[in-house]
Amino acid sequence: MAAERCAGGKPRGRRVAAASLVALAALATGCEPGTAAGAQDVPPVRATQAAAPTPSPFLTAPAPTTEDAKPSTAPPPSPSASTAAPTTAPTTARPAPEPSTAPPPRVLMRTGSESERVRELQARLRQIGHFGRNPTGYYGSVTADAVRSFQAKRRLPVTGSTDAVTWQRLLAMTRVPTAAELDPPTERPVSAPDERCLKGRVLCISKKSRTLAWMNDGKVVSAMDVRFGSEYTPTREGVFEVFWKSRDHVSTLYDTPMPYALFFSGGQAVHYSADFAANGYGGASHGCVNVRDKKKVAALFDQVKNGDKVVVSW
Repeated sequence: MAAERCAGGKPRGRRVAAASLVALAALATGCEPGTAAGAQDVPPVRATQAAAPTPSPFLTAPAPTTEDAKPSTAPPPSPSASTAAPTTAPTTARPAPEPSTAPPPRVLMRTGSESERVRELQARLRQIGHFGRNPTGYYGSVTADAVRSFQAKRRLPVTGSTDAVTWQRLLAMTRVPTAAELDPPTERPVSAPDERCLKGRVLCISKKSRTLAWMNDGKVVSAMDVRFGSEYTPTREGVFEVFWKSRDHVSTLYDTPMPYALFFSGGQAVHYSADFAANGYGGASHGCVNVRDKKKVAALFDQVKNGDKVVVSW
């Protein structure tokens, strides 16, 4: 049977064979048809051994491993406890102060002292607001508290006793007290005398003003602060007479000193009281009329006679 021929007179079978030969030649040379349908979706053929990549200029070089290396991001290793640097600046140690070998200042006045210098001490302390009473000349607890207050404010050793340093500091801060400051008549004004006190020699004692006025025919010779008995041992009121004087008397009932006692009603008397001088009106007597100014009551004792009138009133 004769082979079928295409246009051009060539047989069709030969044309097909020729096309097959061309395709095989293309595959042998490795060409890829760039215009073939679907060629853009086909991944390119990769070589079996990739070439070494070119290093990027943006990659950071690895940190050196020598001991001078200082990493830019990693924190430095923590030092050991034995070589750790101090977190604060070192301070210079101060040597401990050596104990003072100087003797303490000499004590000039202390609790229990009684003198004109104590009176001056009290007057000077009063000038600068540390002693709120009139001077008595007796160094009691009130005076000791005033001295402590002065010492504390001036940063002196707070002892309550007046040593040489405390005394010199006080002298430098105050002036010489006047006679009225050293020896004021009374802490409170003397009240108008009871009418029974206007004639003769009278110890005119007022519970209202807490004063005693030694009067002669209506004139006040001297005046002084006094305090009285408590509500349980009240001082009797009325008109009496001095019937016994005892300069260095000691109470047999209470076993307490009663210097310069002027007895006017049973066991009740006008006398000096160290407790009154020290503690003021914070206490009370057992019924007697206490005087806190020893100098004044001593003078009064010498002037009053047995038989002189005593008036105790409100």
